[in-house]
Amino acid sequence: MIRRHIVFYGWVQGVGFRYRARHAADLYSCTGWCRNEWDGSVTMEIQGEEENIDRVILAIERGTYVRIENMDSRMIPLIEGEHRFRTE
Repeated sequence: MIRRHIVFYGWVQGVGFRYRARHAADLYSCTGWCRNEWDGSVTMEIQGEEENIDRVILAIERGTYVRIENMDSRMIPLIEGEHRFRTE
């Protein structure tokens, strides 16, 4: 189990990114959150098995109109007791 802080850049706002993220996170048993930022990026913290986090990102990328041009990703400490993925 790991937790990642990821910032996505590209065509990531106004294209259903957060909806897809929440749906994929639920599908692959990941928890965390994502939100739009003022600069047009999307920030996500996601927790789960590493393979499942990779699957969530791939599911988002396959979305119509979503184009991830770059990602900044780093490992962060796990959060105990988190039960779902939410959008802000």
